[in-house]
Amino acid sequence: MLAPGDAAPDFSATLADGRVVRLRDFRGQRHVVLYFFPKAFTPGCTRETCTFRDQYADLRELGAEVIGVSLDTPEKQAEFAKAQRAEFPMIGDPSKEIGRAYDVLRLGGWLLTKRVTFVIDKQGIIRNVIHAEFDVNHHINAARQTLRELDA
Repeated sequence: MLAPGDAAPDFSATLADGRVVRLRDFRGQRHVVLYFFPKAFTPGCTRETCTFRDQYADLRELGAEVIGVSLDTPEKQAEFAKAQRAEFPMIGDPSKEIGRAYDVLRLGGWLLTKRVTFVIDKQGIIRNVIHAEFDVNHHINAARQTLRELDA
């Protein structure tokens, strides 16, 4: 798995509404909090997404964009984002390209790891990798602390 200090792999993904999200588009402008979650509409992933949603304004104030990724289809991610009122990009990665690039797949690539959050600075360098199977608050708190340290 990627580690702090590694260059974050670039990716390009088309959302269900046709917008394209590219990591490189944030370089020099915003940090990125990129979180991977197992599956849309499951209890833990819903709680995690709602936690990011509730803290989104604070993370934006710290200079970051939030992006959520799962192996669901872009259409299912769009439904999930709408249902949870998530204002940030939610990427469906059914081809597993992004998951492979970030080395977050398990069981031969069939599943994502439970939960992994990457904090990527404005230069595209990973500054923190956060693992916490069920403690979604840990992901938010660690991401927020990393962002504060980046701009200190």
